[in-house]
Amino acid sequence: MAGPFISFLTDFGADTAPATCRGVMWGIAPDARILDLTHSVRAFAVRDGAFLLWSSVPYLPVGVHVAVVDPGVGTSRRPIAIRAGRGDLLVGPDNGLLVPAAERLGGITEARVLTNRTLWRGDVSTTFHGRDIFSPVAAHLANGVELTTVGEAIDGATLVQLAFPEATARDGGLDSSVLFIDAFGNCRLAGEPRELEAAIGRPLTGVRLSMRHAGIVTEVPWCTSFGVVAAGELLAYEDADYGGLAVAVNQGSAAERLRLTLDDLVRIEAA
Repeated sequence: MAGPFISFLTDFGADTAPATCRGVMWGIAPDARILDLTHSVRAFAVRDGAFLLWSSVPYLPVGVHVAVVDPGVGTSRRPIAIRAGRGDLLVGPDNGLLVPAAERLGGITEARVLTNRTLWRGDVSTTFHGRDIFSPVAAHLANGVELTTVGEAIDGATLVQLAFPEATARDGGLDSSVLFIDAFGNCRLAGEPRELEAAIGRPLTGVRLSMRHAGIVTEVPWCTSFGVVAAGELLAYEDADYGGLAVAVNQGSAAERLRLTLDDLVRIEAA
């Protein structure tokens, strides 16, 4: 029989911190299957981590999802666990990181503060709650410990909220912004293809789009895949991770080409 499933996402990078946390989890739940979603979240970027977790969880088995992007570690921010409607449990800091993923998994049905120190490591630091609180609690939950034992119940409405940017249709176009930039330099934009179609009043297939950023207008074709255009050419497309709008350069970086950074405003119209 396969063991319990734990997914693991952090901004810890390539040093030994993720392995240390896995060691703690396996020490408590030796049969656990631990999937490293990524440990390359941009340092301290809670929204980036929330977006990647939100993008991934629908494709994962029901299980425990521990996520740590925690610039407030050791402060008054709360350590929490959430039960989602699908049955998953999410463990991490109360800084907005977990909420979008929980909503995508059917909504928050229960939330608790991690106050039961018997489920923590015995020697708890003020700077490494990923190892000392979140990993052991996640492992205990994976082992079947009831969520009610981790600590006192709290109203899910009191959790720190995190909302992704939204697009707005206006005057025959779509006002969007850069939501996330991946390792290839592909830029995920706020909004979905259906919103853009509604804004420009025509089907997207084959349409050339006009993208305005910082006063510069660039014409970009809407394409079904990267290889539809030549290497080095720009394209707009539907991102496979979350079904939203995105812009890329085939075998290049759209972020560099268009000088885009997070939250930059982008106006999209039919060319």
